[in-house]
Amino acid sequence: MIAKSNFGKIDGKDVFLYTFSNDKMSFSVMQRGATLVSAFVPDRNGEKKDVLLGFDNVSDWAAKSDNQGVIAGPYANRIGGGKFSIDGVEYNLVKNEKGIQTLHGNFEFGNAIWDAEIIDPFTVKFSYFSPDGLNGFPGNVKCDVIYSLVDTAIRMEFYAETDKKTPINPTNHAYFNLRGFDGGDILSHKMKINADKFTVVDINSIPTGENRDVAGTPFDFREFKAIGDEINADCEQLKNTNGYDHNFCVNGEGFRTAAVVFEEESGRMLKVNTDLPGIQFYAGNFLKGVLGKDNKPMNFRTGFCLETQFYPDSPNNPSFPDCFFTPEKSYKSVTEFEFSLL
Repeated sequence: MIAKSNFGKIDGKDVFLYTFSNDKMSFSVMQRGATLVSAFVPDRNGEKKDVLLGFDNVSDWAAKSDNQGVIAGPYANRIGGGKFSIDGVEYNLVKNEKGIQTLHGNFEFGNAIWDAEIIDPFTVKFSYFSPDGLNGFPGNVKCDVIYSLVDTAIRMEFYAETDKKTPINPTNHAYFNLRGFDGGDILSHKMKINADKFTVVDINSIPTGENRDVAGTPFDFREFKAIGDEINADCEQLKNTNGYDHNFCVNGEGFRTAAVVFEEESGRMLKVNTDLPGIQFYAGNFLKGVLGKDNKPMNFRTGFCLETQFYPDSPNNPSFPDCFFTPEKSYKSVTEFEFSLL
């Protein structure tokens, strides 16, 4: 079932929260940013806890958020130099990171108030229109994110249409802690990533164009290992990003499992399933103790993100999977956050 409630006001406008629930779990999404606000998931003893970092109201989300749970876009992750070219025409974007590059489309999707429509007892469609030229991106883009509760999975279907050729790459930026949002650091969580290669980045987290074999590096998560095992290794790539904050090139095509994480104390397990080519593993390296839910601090490495995506800076790397869409070629993708127990 779905319950609708008021989550506060932004600029005098009510923002509503939609809570999806069945007999196994529940989660909530608000209109601002089509944001995943909470996910109450049982541990091995049946106790349900909220495993998402975030805030208790929309005002705090607007004032203090590090993108917790938002839909990032229109192009999630980074675009080097804050520009790209299409058919010989250069498009200059708002450079909202370090004054030299673009991050998450200048947070356009995450800051927007999305329209919401309940489709059925377990599905809500969130819709947003991005006008041509906003933040420098070409094209009038209509984007829908359809959230569904499917057994023990949060399913997200992404659709976008444009009237001009443009890069499109929305993602969900949820921060997880499988012990609960107040569960301390995530370094003992065990992770497995279905990827033989990761994307190498420079000191500004912009891809160099190289996708490097994970074998023999701290980026080898092909078998389960703790997030903290090698996060502080003497490795240039980890130093560039203060820990893991990299794209992994997901093996295979079609809808498949990109990553699995479990936490032994609670017994909770998360699978991330997607049809997209990449997944960004971010270990919360820049969380700075901002107070969140229940006035608890979100400290350094107390949450991790697994953001399904086209590779960062794909508009400037023709060897990467094609992220451009046209009036004849619309965008669509599916990602699931699927929960279970050990």
